[in-house]
Amino acid sequence: MAAWLKGLVAAATGTATLFAVAVARYDGTAPLPFPTVGVLMADGQHWCTASVVDSPRGNVVATAAHCVSPAGEDGEPGELAHDGLAIGKLSFVPGFSGEGGGNRPLGTWKVRSVHVDDRWRLHGDDTADFAFLTVEPDADGRSVQDAVGHGAAPAPDWDSAVERDVTVVGYPEEDHNPENRPVSCTTQTTEDEDEEGMLYINCAGFWTGTSGSPWVADRGAQGDPGRLIAVLSGGDTDEDSTAARFDGRAKALYEQAAEG
Repeated sequence: MAAWLKGLVAAATGTATLFAVAVARYDGTAPLPFPTVGVLMADGQHWCTASVVDSPRGNVVATAAHCVSPAGEDGEPGELAHDGLAIGKLSFVPGFSGEGGGNRPLGTWKVRSVHVDDRWRLHGDDTADFAFLTVEPDADGRSVQDAVGHGAAPAPDWDSAVERDVTVVGYPEEDHNPENRPVSCTTQTTEDEDEEGMLYINCAGFWTGTSGSPWVADRGAQGDPGRLIAVLSGGDTDEDSTAARFDGRAKALYEQAAEG
């Protein structure tokens, strides 16, 4: 199934059990459970999930390509997002939670530039459904990585094995998540049986809105943020999720984004 259909089948088949998902709660005083992960906004509305990646200037965020660039076909760029809408002006809100406009404890960060593989931009290739975004500093000159903590952001891994223990964190849209709390799951990846080159996990609760969720391997205690190997791309239901594993071309995009 195409990456951009993530969540549509799940929405049609009813609510799945959520026993496999840990819901992270933020009370405004305790440390944020996943400070590097947040909501990618388009024109101020929850659009996808994104996360900070460790980078020299602290200005790089990762998400899914279909969140920031229409899928191309037969060598021609697409014009609209998968839902028929224009993507809009992008911003990133790490640590987002709460109803409606929610709490933004780490601020709202403007996306300066988007870096997407031509395999996605021209051909809609699911195995290239990843993107790296350059995020502008705030009014005080801080980077987004300054805000979330330099010891909290995972470094990218460009040549991961297929089977890894990963923690996946995402923000379902408000229809399934009215308080805008992140959901998380720790499990093992396998190769997707339906599409060669894609990773697969089975965890309930990853509805529409979780596209772009980071897949972090080797995540340990505080100060051991692990390695980012992929971002959530698609899946037939809220329980079945796939991701395009980072490769050398993903590395090139990351380096472009890191340059600012």
